[in-house]
Amino acid sequence: MMLMKLLLPLMSIVLIRGVHGQMVQMDSSKSGFVGSQVELRCQFVNSNPPVKISQVTWQKLVNGTKQNVAIANPALGVSVLSPFRERVRFKNPAIRQRTPSLEDTTIVFNKLKLSDESTYICEYTTFPAGNRESMVNLTVYARPMIQMSLSTPSIVAGTKDLKMTVATCVSANGKPPSVITWETDLDGESNTQEIRNPDGTITVRSDYLVVPSREIHQQLLTCVSTYKDEQYTDSVTLNIQYEPEVIIEGFDGNWYLNRENVQLTCLADANPAISLFQWRYLNGTMPSTVELRDDVMIFKGPVTYDIAGTYVCDASNSIGTGSASVEVIVTEFPSNPHGVSQEPQQAFAIIGGAVVCGTVLLAAITLLVVFLYRRRCMFKGDYSTKKQILGNGYSKAGSVPSHPSLPHSLPFSEDSDEEKKLELYRGCSILGRSVGELHDCSDSRMKAYHMGLIEDHEKCGHSEQTYIYDYGSEVEVSVDMIPQMDGSVISKEEWYV
Repeated sequence: MMLMKLLLPLMSIVLIRGVHGQMVQMDSSKSGFVGSQVELRCQFVNSNPPVKISQVTWQKLVNGTKQNVAIANPALGVSVLSPFRERVRFKNPAIRQRTPSLEDTTIVFNKLKLSDESTYICEYTTFPAGNRESMVNLTVYARPMIQMSLSTPSIVAGTKDLKMTVATCVSANGKPPSVITWETDLDGESNTQEIRNPDGTITVRSDYLVVPSREIHQQLLTCVSTYKDEQYTDSVTLNIQYEPEVIIEGFDGNWYLNRENVQLTCLADANPAISLFQWRYLNGTMPSTVELRDDVMIFKGPVTYDIAGTYVCDASNSIGTGSASVEVIVTEFPSNPHGVSQEPQQAFAIIGGAVVCGTVLLAAITLLVVFLYRRRCMFKGDYSTKKQILGNGYSKAGSVPSHPSLPHSLPFSEDSDEEKKLELYRGCSILGRSVGELHDCSDSRMKAYHMGLIEDHEKCGHSEQTYIYDYGSEVEVSVDMIPQMDGSVISKEEWYV
């Protein structure tokens, strides 16, 4: 009795471990697209020692009830029930053998349908452990069909600023729904709506609205449909119909008497193309020299006063009619007699201005160079009114001031004649002579000295020259200075006081 009490807990532990060691392994969720293939995994993890598998049943959960899909029985074989018989099979070939292996009962769905979306249960019947099961959620996606189209083959431009639908983009039968956007340079807006279909798919429709006008004709409009992580694009080119916009070319404002080969051309921008051109003359009957060729009016012969007046061109298409006018004025003489266009004249003016500016600049530079060169050859020092050469001109009469003798060597540049001129003055000593003799000597020597200055002036090519003596201060002699009786010189341009 005591032994039985000890064995019962041990047997319970073994049975509990065996029961908890069995399990069914499945994926929590699977997905696939309509028309594709998907596998639903189901594997049985047996205990040790293993339990006996009596049957495996796949079921679909529909509105809370279980619907059998496929059954695998070791004694009865494999059975797939309708409506899955043509599209469902067991993946493991060992299930169909005489002694089947039922540990792996994965099934394969082919040609998925939207109706296949549901929760599926894989149930194992075992002995003596009982039933073990698990489940998987199958989601079925549907790729949408993208279509873009113009609202109508031809859109007519209106006279009012009213927006209208010019293009439509549709993402049909998608699951989940697409997101539609527009890529364009147009200043418009979009209107998007979703429509749920009975099979669970969603159709997205987006209309693009803009004011139709000639300016948006031939503009590109692109629809971008984003489905999950995929993008689809489609584009259209707008076809806007509008009435003609007309201008007249040919009259340049210079139609003068006897001018040849003049004509007027009617240019029209229209969609559809112009079907009819008509010309009118508002000043009476059309001149006899006019020849009409659709959009061109040719004036035969030389220009006369008879062709002056206002001309109108009417251009028509299926949308409407546009008009333009031009007033032709005939002058006696051409406004540009030489026949040179304004652009070449402007070019010549610019070139001429550049040449004049260059000439003036070159002349200024030349004058500056000449001025600097002349200044370099001019005398240096202060240009005082009166300078003493042979003595102190301010001495009182009858007295001879004492002066230091002139130096025997003075600093002159090479090839200078100043030293020779200075020798003339050394020949007249201011000591031991009377004032009269001094004046006589001074006059003769000053004449010789002055003659030497004239010669130097001719060599230099300028009007003035400076000579520097080391006689206490600078001694300046110029052709503009006049020698005095007291041995000094005075400038012609200064006042002597």
